[in-house]
Amino acid sequence: MANFEYSFRPAIEADVPKVTALVSAAYRHYVEQIGMVPRPMTDDYAEVIKNYQVTIAESRETIVGGIVLTVTDEGFLIDNVAVDPSHRGKGLGKALLKFAESEARREGFDSIYLYTHEKMTENIALYARIGYIEYDRRSQGEFSLVYMRKHLD
Repeated sequence: MANFEYSFRPAIEADVPKVTALVSAAYRHYVEQIGMVPRPMTDDYAEVIKNYQVTIAESRETIVGGIVLTVTDEGFLIDNVAVDPSHRGKGLGKALLKFAESEARREGFDSIYLYTHEKMTENIALYARIGYIEYDRRSQGEFSLVYMRKHLD
């Protein structure tokens, strides 16, 4: 098994095409599973990078992951976490989530939250395993979003 080392840095405008491609690759397999294109695949990453805290993960100078963070009325939100399919199962997703937790703490928050499509059951299970607790389901018409929160130590 290859040993991957990741470096994190803020995304910049020049990263827009690569971040857009990363998100498309990371979420493509959900289209059939949930019966629609996931919202992160439709976002305008020029706008996202301008208006949110976007951190990318690189391995050997290639963008292989990213996380989008923001603050809302409900608290510190993980809006999107994306890992290139070639790096799934190597700990990058968990490293990005740990990064988000440290950013939330640094900003003075005692919890962090996220949401996912109700049919993305593997995500719900993963988040539950690492301490996220479901606190709401919000109907979006044909489906619901599952909201989960993790209290930070």
